Amino acid sequence: MGSSQRGVERGVACLDRGMETRARRLWRVLEPVHAVTYFAPETRRATDALGLRGGWMSYFACRAAPLGAVGPAVVAAAFYNFHPEMVARAIPDAWGYASPEQLVDVRLEAVDKAVRRLLPDVLTSTTVRRAAELAREAAEVAPTAGRPLAAANAVLEWADEPHLVLWQATTILRESRGDGHVAALIAAGLGPCQANLTLTASGGPSKDVYQQSRRWSDAEWAAAEEDLRERGLLSDDGVLTERGHAVRREVEDTTDRLAEQGWRALGDEKADELERVVRPMSTLVMSSGLIPPDNPMALRWPESELA
Repeated sequence: MGSSQRGVERGVACLDRGMETRARRLWRVLEPVHAVTYFAPETRRATDALGLRGGWMSYFACRAAPLGAVGPAVVAAAFYNFHPEMVARAIPDAWGYASPEQLVDVRLEAVDKAVRRLLPDVLTSTTVRRAAELAREAAEVAPTAGRPLAAANAVLEWADEPHLVLWQATTILRESRGDGHVAALIAAGLGPCQANLTLTASGGPSKDVYQQSRRWSDAEWAAAEEDLRERGLLSDDGVLTERGHAVRREVEDTTDRLAEQGWRALGDEKADELERVVRPMSTLVMSSGLIPPDNPMALRWPESELA
């Protein structure tokens, strides 16, 4: 077995087996519910109807809408791992087609249609009502200080229907975790392109996925690699060194530690129940084929649970 293959295997272990804390398990279980907004065609159809141009303008505008009509530098800073020029092709032009307030409403309406299509049997179940109750309670105690995307979503008015409350809550929870993840990357000295690169090099989504979805050029990717090599984090064959794995693992551990604040506030019993009641819904979403297996969220699902 070559050093490159050993590095990948260590990376997969680092990402999947060695870090399954409660915070990470709950992220995995809740993320498919939130991610419906990114992959369901209902979102793109709704923003097309408003005049927005293309899927990426739809994505940036809908996700950034709770922040208000901010400029591209703010969005790039908050989202972190996208190329700033990619963001600038969508923002602020998007606000000329629809206000942030309109887009907050439109994205929720699109999620409503998508969930009704994907999970029709779930809508009237007692399970979704309980999941919504628990998820909202978790969202209301999730940390938002220093976490702009979480804070912006947390002050939005709650929907009435349980499946939409569940989606709103998972959105607050994942943005709270994501804002903490950005802080962990900054503390580790990993820039936006390097955040993608080190995840790929540790066994995560492929380079192609990140270059297509984050738009870092070959030259920029190569420059990020060279910097990591000079710092002793990346080997000549493109995999993380032992030190590189340690840095990446510290990022993930810090992300989990910061997210754990909210789960401690919710309490063990309710956190465990939330994980239990949402998992079947997320399994249905992941089994539907809506979210590709090699996705930029690094969201993986056990094959044994897929239909």
